[in-house]
Amino acid sequence: MGVVYEAVQRGAGQFRKVVAIKLIREEYSSIEEFQKNFIGEARLVADLIHTNIVQTYHLGQIGGQYFMTMEYVTGVNLEQFMERHAEEGRTLPVDLAAFIISRVCRGLAYAHTKRDRDERLLGIVHRDVNPKNVMLAYEGDVKLTDFGIAKALDLMYNEEGKVIPGKDEYISPEGASYAVTDARSDLFSLGIVLTEILLGKNVFRATNRLESRRNILTMPIPQFATLRPEIDPKLEAIIQRALQRDRTKRYQTAFEMMTDLEMYLYSDRYGPTNEKLAVYIRDLYQQDNSSRSPIPPPQLPPRISTLENQR
Repeated sequence: MGVVYEAVQRGAGQFRKVVAIKLIREEYSSIEEFQKNFIGEARLVADLIHTNIVQTYHLGQIGGQYFMTMEYVTGVNLEQFMERHAEEGRTLPVDLAAFIISRVCRGLAYAHTKRDRDERLLGIVHRDVNPKNVMLAYEGDVKLTDFGIAKALDLMYNEEGKVIPGKDEYISPEGASYAVTDARSDLFSLGIVLTEILLGKNVFRATNRLESRRNILTMPIPQFATLRPEIDPKLEAIIQRALQRDRTKRYQTAFEMMTDLEMYLYSDRYGPTNEKLAVYIRDLYQQDNSSRSPIPPPQLPPRISTLENQR
């Protein structure tokens, strides 16, 4: 429902900052439900300030159209990252795959436990954890983005039980069966993302949406070490727990999953860091000879090409 542009925010004293502008696609901008969802997302993420979450700075309106001013991440999303691996005939090192997912876990752990000013637990569930919504900065930072269909306390416009939240090939079993989701749903989706970046494919993806959901619900979960021998028993155990269809047997919190991934990465050796990931990304994209994304953002319409600071 949205489109994102690169923009420049200007202020006093020749202040200049590159930002991202997210707005509702023009064909949806006059539909009240989309406006409510967009405003709801902005309100939800306004106070989500964490190194592993793309930050939102401002919600505004211009020409009757709402827009969000957001942190601009110079880099690629995880889907583009894996497409580059396919083009180069490379596989992502196992330790870097686990590291990327552990950083997403950090962002989810923060979001899942976020409270409002009255100390009420917001009960945030992202509901759309997939490779397109994980950003990799060229500096090695990993950031979760797009809370557009997230649910939270007092902020859920699409009622569960009536809609399928998220993308079919990344959805949790409870989401695929129209059940009410909680934070554990995001961890199943994250488990799928982990297996995809390890194998270079999503084993649940089928030729149509219904079949993908059926695979989520009924397909035997493979032993992933048989599909990639570098997956050792410790990582296999983490994957298998994340992909438990019975959510009472799954990881109960993102912090718990993050801890297991970090124990796997660092308990007996020097493990990956943001800097190591940055070096790897630069090597992967070395032929670009540029700090800009290999897929340039579209040109911003002139009417919002800059944002003046107005406080």
